[in-house]
Amino acid sequence: MIMEIVNIETKTFEAMLSKFESFAKRMEDLCQRHGDRNMSEWLDNQDVCLLLKISPRTLQTLRDNGTLAYSQINHKTYYKPEDVEKILPLVEDKRKQAAYKENKA
Repeated sequence: MIMEIVNIETKTFEAMLSKFESFAKRMEDLCQRHGDRNMSEWLDNQDVCLLLKISPRTLQTLRDNGTLAYSQINHKTYYKPEDVEKILPLVEDKRKQAAYKENKA
């Protein structure tokens, strides 16, 4: 990997920095205004693991393969209850298949 150095005028850098700070402030204001709205309805990783009776690693797999939709806010993952409900039958089926294979062996 090659590192490049880019030179820009101080005035341009300060303008970029000002725009970025303005953007960050607007985002922070939006998060404070709307961040708590209905957040009590959302589930976190622990909630979902308990509800579905799965491990955190299995939950990670469900996210990675697109089975379970999620949102991330400040490095914390949240799930809509209706999305978790949608995959409940799938998780139950996989659990039954695993138990069947275990009993068959």
